[in-house]
Amino acid sequence: MTKLYGGMEGGGTKFVCAVGTGSGNIIDEIRIPTTSPSETIDQAVGFFLNFDLAAIGLAPFGPLGLNPASSTFGSITSTPKPGWSETNIVAPFQKAFHIPISIDLDVNAAAFGEFSLIPDNLALDSLAYFTIGTGIGAGFIINRKVTHGLSHPEAGHMRLPHDRKRDPFPGICPFHGDCFEGMASGPALASRWRKPAETLPNNHPAWDLEAMYIAYALVNVILTVSPQRIVLGGGVMNHKQLFPSIRAKVEKLLNGYPAMPVLTGSMEEYIIPPALGNRSGVLGAMALAKSHARRQSYSRQANLTG
Repeated sequence: MTKLYGGMEGGGTKFVCAVGTGSGNIIDEIRIPTTSPSETIDQAVGFFLNFDLAAIGLAPFGPLGLNPASSTFGSITSTPKPGWSETNIVAPFQKAFHIPISIDLDVNAAAFGEFSLIPDNLALDSLAYFTIGTGIGAGFIINRKVTHGLSHPEAGHMRLPHDRKRDPFPGICPFHGDCFEGMASGPALASRWRKPAETLPNNHPAWDLEAMYIAYALVNVILTVSPQRIVLGGGVMNHKQLFPSIRAKVEKLLNGYPAMPVLTGSMEEYIIPPALGNRSGVLGAMALAKSHARRQSYSRQANLTG
């Protein structure tokens, strides 16, 4: 009998819940508006109760407490999303289900989905995934594993060069002002240009500036983490004209260093859109659930045979 896994991707405007085999397919799916924590999470739990699941993977927005030894484990911490700070995401699912429940940041799940479910990526050991939309986040696969440290990476808040003569916009991040997210997220675009990003024509100066900030961020990551591939997702990246501009700016900023062929002649294969489209997060959450359940099963078997 085929095992089924649940995946939940929780964003600032909607939660996407889906059920499938954890290998890239979806057999049922629901989208829940992000309202209050109790209302939103209760609806997600209710959806999954309709299925006989082997495990559930949760991938909400953050920041998240991911240290199992900490009192904040499974909780959203200092988010600017009103009403969601200190919301424990994992506890309601643990109460409702007696199956493995895993949790990771939404962008980490997307990185894992793009890495583990795309055949072209299976030969890689590392991958970076950026989501550039309502917020900006990044997930990193290093040595074929999702990267954690004190918590999870917060590359959306890295500091970037800011030429205030060219761009006097102060940024909108409530914590840092002109960090990457404060300058290049969808709301930053709308605030700077006083109209929604999706209404800006392709020849608007917004896009060259946007590509510049994204290129600065990618160069920082290339020189720090050295990923074998970079995937750019999120609503802002639906403007496909950004990709060639970003690639050209990254190559120019690197200026031949490091001297890797993929960073000069093959940028189209290095900085790419998500192969899973806008479902990288929820498919990745299911894949994480499946992987987590397998690890728990192996651990139990080892204990029994040991």
